[in-house]
Amino acid sequence: MAIPRISGRGPFLFIVRMADGGRPIARRLLHVYSTFAVGGPQMRFAAIANHFGRRWQHGIIAMNGDTACRERLDPELEVSFPMLDIRKGDTFGNIRRFRAFLRDWQPDTLVTSNWGSIEWAMASLGSGVRHLHMEDGFGPEERAAQIPRRVWTRRIFLRGRTVTVPSLVLRRIAVEQWKLPERRVRYVPNGIDLARFHPEPAEDRIPVVGTVAALRGEKNIGRLLDAFAMATADRAGRLVIVGDGSERAALEAQAGRLGIAEKVEFAGHHGDTAPFYRRFDIFALSSDTEQMPISVLEAMGSGLPLAATDVGDVGSMVAAENRGFVGALTSEALAGSLSRLLADRELRRSLGAANRSKAERDYADSAMFAAWAALYDDPR
Repeated sequence: MAIPRISGRGPFLFIVRMADGGRPIARRLLHVYSTFAVGGPQMRFAAIANHFGRRWQHGIIAMNGDTACRERLDPELEVSFPMLDIRKGDTFGNIRRFRAFLRDWQPDTLVTSNWGSIEWAMASLGSGVRHLHMEDGFGPEERAAQIPRRVWTRRIFLRGRTVTVPSLVLRRIAVEQWKLPERRVRYVPNGIDLARFHPEPAEDRIPVVGTVAALRGEKNIGRLLDAFAMATADRAGRLVIVGDGSERAALEAQAGRLGIAEKVEFAGHHGDTAPFYRRFDIFALSSDTEQMPISVLEAMGSGLPLAATDVGDVGSMVAAENRGFVGALTSEALAGSLSRLLADRELRRSLGAANRSKAERDYADSAMFAAWAALYDDPR
């Protein structure tokens, strides 16, 4: 018979389910994100957690209080969202509070994500809690170059930890710039459910360019609007933008100024984006900074050709045939790629088929699940 045990003190009371013999039924993982809004790392976690069900108990802390990605989690999971006092700019106070929380919550493993959770890495030193750190990329403030203070902080506080990265670019940065031991940096490529993201026969219609992205500065959807306006100046085409964010009003105004408002659909946020990929004929990525975007994998799995900026691993992710359409971070370069794809239906079909084949070969989620299960069970 399983016996529940109440543990913790102060504001951090929780219940741990105990199996016969007094051992917890599942390992307890505490995940810390700067935000648990819908994004690449958050969606990856949701896919892993949903796949394994109750193999682990999960606690999720969103530093900014945004837990929108909880909509992606299976309601049958053992997941909690602990609340605690987090004060922006109060590094030493936060470290004290985080250490107290780790002592009371007693996770088997602390899983931190990106620079926004670095204070938790500091707090975990000497705590006895195993620590796994994920790095998925950089925000707009580091799109051109890394901030030296952050480089040194990572170099000091992540040196003895296992650090996961989804891209070869990040792996090189972690080893060469952060000076982390190569054996502690684990390259784990993202993967997708290829049954959900699959090709559909192209219809004889006006071609649709699509993107799936949060409407934030680093995604540079304004560049995509400029490029689409150039590419469709003398030919038909439609643009569908799936996602929402603080820049939506400004982007809608930009579409109006460019005279393309009637060609552009702002579809907003959707929990299930798979049906939208099946509406697209071309996928566009216009970001200033990425590493291994899940949206690119989903587009490849959906059998789409890509027109993209050359950021992170994107150029090596796509099929060799598609690499000529991954170019400079300018509206003109992106417009050139879109123009060629809009003009040639057979080219779109052949590139899409090549991308689907590469996704099947390299990016099935089964390999990702196996790698993360091993890390969650033992991050050393």
